[in-house]
Amino acid sequence: MCGTCGCGTGENGVNIQNPKDIKTHHHHHGDHDHNHTHDHSHDHHKTILEIEQNILHHNDVMAARNRGFFDAKNIFTLNLVSSPGSGKTSILEKTLADLKSEIPFYVIEGDQQTLNDANRIDAINIPVIQINTGKGCHLESDMVYDAVKKLDIKDNSILMIENVGNLVCPSMFDLGENKRVVIISTTEGEDKPIKYPDMFHSSNVCLINKIDLLPYVNFDMEKAKEYAKQVNPDLVFFEVSATTGEGMEKWYDWLKANYN
Repeated sequence: MCGTCGCGTGENGVNIQNPKDIKTHHHHHGDHDHNHTHDHSHDHHKTILEIEQNILHHNDVMAARNRGFFDAKNIFTLNLVSSPGSGKTSILEKTLADLKSEIPFYVIEGDQQTLNDANRIDAINIPVIQINTGKGCHLESDMVYDAVKKLDIKDNSILMIENVGNLVCPSMFDLGENKRVVIISTTEGEDKPIKYPDMFHSSNVCLINKIDLLPYVNFDMEKAKEYAKQVNPDLVFFEVSATTGEGMEKWYDWLKANYN
């Protein structure tokens, strides 16, 4: 169980799949119910706290194992996080398509259901594994460890982990990555960083996507950056459009500089 929102992870329906091995995928699942009930008794809160501490401790131990593996093989690993609809997969697709001739990439896709995103990555001939978390709203380090074993990642490469679309729970779970990249879009509103401060505080890079829509939306770019800097003064920003390619070169330069 996720100690933050009560959603199920771990044994509850996690499925790790390679899209190349699956011709059809039919799965029906009930809605993820996030209606929370709160028992204000002391024992209840103590139990919740203990469960959360145990989950996070186990996750951190597994994340350290992942990090040691990545370091030993010189695998530069990014954890891509965002709310749903920010254009995270589109940015990933364009990055891979533009740089795959220069850099060996591997991808882990995280979603509650479907192989849709993994199929998009597979279509551009990048090795990819899909993790379906069922009711879970985030990836955890042991899921990544299992997926990495299936991917057979070569030395001196880049691993992109696209997390489940959620700006809350993924902020708490270290996957063993080198850098965390948070993606927001101009269609979401500039107050995301102060509404979800933990995610922006724990990230190293912020991509602001869909800048091609700036003439048509009510989004204050400088205000968004100001809010983000209040939470994390060291955050690095890139203003991009996955649709037009505007601003992507600067993001690529950062990626190549850190990979090398």
